Amino acid sequence: MLKNWCHALLGLAFFSSVEALPAGVPLSVDGTNVVASANLASSSMPSVFRGVNIGNWLVLEKWMDSTNLFSGAFSGAVDQWTFDSIPGAQEALELHWSTWFNETDVEKIASWGFNALRIPIGYWAYSSKVQAPYLKGADAYLAKAIGWCRTHGLKVLIDLHGVPGSQNGWDNSGHTGNVEWQSNNNMFHTTQALRQITRRYTNAENADVVFGIELVNEPISWGNNNFQTTQSWTQRAFKAVQAVSKNSNLNVIMHDSFTGANSWTGVGQNLNGNSALAQSRFWIDEHLYQNQVAADSTLNQKQHIQKACGWASTELLPSSSNLPVIVGEFSAATNVCVNPDHTSTAGTSCTTTGCQCSASTDMKEWKLPLKQATRRFFEAQVQTFEAHGRGWFIWAYKAPGAWGLTNLMEYGILGSSVTDYKYPNICS
Repeated sequence: MLKNWCHALLGLAFFSSVEALPAGVPLSVDGTNVVASANLASSSMPSVFRGVNIGNWLVLEKWMDSTNLFSGAFSGAVDQWTFDSIPGAQEALELHWSTWFNETDVEKIASWGFNALRIPIGYWAYSSKVQAPYLKGADAYLAKAIGWCRTHGLKVLIDLHGVPGSQNGWDNSGHTGNVEWQSNNNMFHTTQALRQITRRYTNAENADVVFGIELVNEPISWGNNNFQTTQSWTQRAFKAVQAVSKNSNLNVIMHDSFTGANSWTGVGQNLNGNSALAQSRFWIDEHLYQNQVAADSTLNQKQHIQKACGWASTELLPSSSNLPVIVGEFSAATNVCVNPDHTSTAGTSCTTTGCQCSASTDMKEWKLPLKQATRRFFEAQVQTFEAHGRGWFIWAYKAPGAWGLTNLMEYGILGSSVTDYKYPNICS
């Protein structure tokens, strides 16, 4: 219960500020100030998110830019942990943060028809228990990006990409090697970092842009991670985020741990209850690639397209489900070779005259058959994601070859706008 002096301050703040608020805007208390509740954030939310990941910005991934940032004194670094341990890392990071991605990029992305960004960031930007040698400073650039997105009409999903102990042992977690995330201490500090992110970015100032927070990116469901432990923690973390969120429309998103959305329907029922799909605040994120496992490398492009169209039933959930699914990562890249007659074969090399392989041919040299094959695959994916989910985020804005959105746009693979389909009924 509030003390009497708090009531007095509340009354003064109310009469001095409420007159300027739009009719019907709920009020909430933020410290000793009355502020407009951020629950109007959904009023301008797109029905479908068409987004791009800003990878290798606030969480480093060497494969995405191995010759620039990871050069000279930093050539031996393999991840954020080893990079940050090298003398001069803070200055190098500041230069990278200010040049890898800026407002000009946001403006360009918006002009291409995108409406959202997924921005990876590591726990070390927030936690007071940061393990050495991680360096701070990334959050200031996340805040800048949110401002740029407001200016240019984009929404933001904040993605906790790296957590204490590493959730998968890969470089994208910040630290390659052992997976030690599921210790009680590490999971506690993951939740603490999420609380800090939520407090900072769900107030009225940010709720018009930040539509969601992703609890953890790509925690594996094998090895040192127990899947049931991940699901139990997810439910606690969801409630912890909601408890401090000032935006009642904030969506809390969790990666599926590579188990598929169907494995999360029970958790979805626990957290979303009987809410209609549009009002469900717990979402599942799936990452659907066709260039990561050996089986996919045996497919030709027609088979890749068929598989993408089939995701409607094999990966995404039926419309009767109230567990929203968003595809947080996918790629236009496949390991195929395309012939001049538009037929294709699996692989990264070919001998047919005029044949080009997507993984080994410089994109500057791509001819129409390879361009069209790549665009057909891209459109099959996004049309499936939009028809059967809440949308998608391509990985990534800048990356080598067909992994990079900038390359796909610059070399005319996708046309001038991502919403300008050349093959609108490709899955029909």
